[in-house]
Amino acid sequence: MIDADADTAAMLRALLMADTVRGRTSPNPPVGAVILDAAGELAGEGATAPAGGPHAEVMALHAAGERAKGGTAIVTLEPCAHTGRTGPCTEALLAAGVARVVYAVDDPTPEAAGGGDTLREAGVAVTAGVLAHEAAAGALRPWLHAVRSGRPFVTWKYAATLDGRVAAADYTSRWISGPASRADVHELRGRVDAILVGSGTVLADDPQLTVRNRDESLAGHQPLRVVLDRRRRVPPDARVLDDAAETLVLDTAVPRFALKALFDRGVRHLLLEGGPTVAGAFLEARCIDEVISYLAPKLLGAGPHALGEAGVGTIAEAVTLEVDEVSRLGEDVKIVARPVWPEGE
Repeated sequence: MIDADADTAAMLRALLMADTVRGRTSPNPPVGAVILDAAGELAGEGATAPAGGPHAEVMALHAAGERAKGGTAIVTLEPCAHTGRTGPCTEALLAAGVARVVYAVDDPTPEAAGGGDTLREAGVAVTAGVLAHEAAAGALRPWLHAVRSGRPFVTWKYAATLDGRVAAADYTSRWISGPASRADVHELRGRVDAILVGSGTVLADDPQLTVRNRDESLAGHQPLRVVLDRRRRVPPDARVLDDAAETLVLDTAVPRFALKALFDRGVRHLLLEGGPTVAGAFLEARCIDEVISYLAPKLLGAGPHALGEAGVGTIAEAVTLEVDEVSRLGEDVKIVARPVWPEGE
């Protein structure tokens, strides 16, 4: 007998597993998997390894061992049915003797889709769509957007005063936000594939663009650092060019060209940390998918704004945001929102 509550509970666990590998699996999706034995007890769990390593199902099957036989595999994404750097996950599930597979989201990639049908044809009971909305809105969200659109999912993050200034009139900006917000930013950086700024930000702030732990030491995972430098203004001693992480300098100011180059390199989730000019260019090109704002309870009255020229001339052309989350981080307010673009854009 199928226990829907057990399926849901296991899928929630699989979603948590997927969340632990955000930013570490691209171009593969961050997937979580749980194996229940024939009695419905937890036998194993796993998440996608870095590209070239085992997929989530294989990791979970390895942990489950012989207990997988006759059991159920719970996976956040439809098991793949193709051979890439690793073999098909459908073959691994069949070889392990699982009796049932439950997954959340259909795989949208033509070469990997169809795993559910392959399993059904082999006599495995398959249930699709369990917590599909939660899975598509979670760790898989950037990857799903990227494979469907052909460009990375772009999160624009900025910190500003309540009057929208990202620096004072003398261009000093350290520190607008508080320590809790800055720690949250480092967690955010640790969940993406790449961080992008323009040459203006490098010249003004000389950022290192790394992920740091609470004790200020470098984290083990460092995203690709990307600088748009069409005029080749970045000096060779800029901190963004040090050996703390890999850096890519692109001699273009066109967001769509940059995004295509990054997608081809395997980037699926890009964090935009550039200044007003770069942010405005990305917004005008409709290449921002998520906005994360850290608002500090301060007023400056002068200095650069968070957003520069974005092709908006009248209030009717203002970009509407759908707010997903509002929270407090110390004295600051964090807002997570999504631009609402017209259909077809």
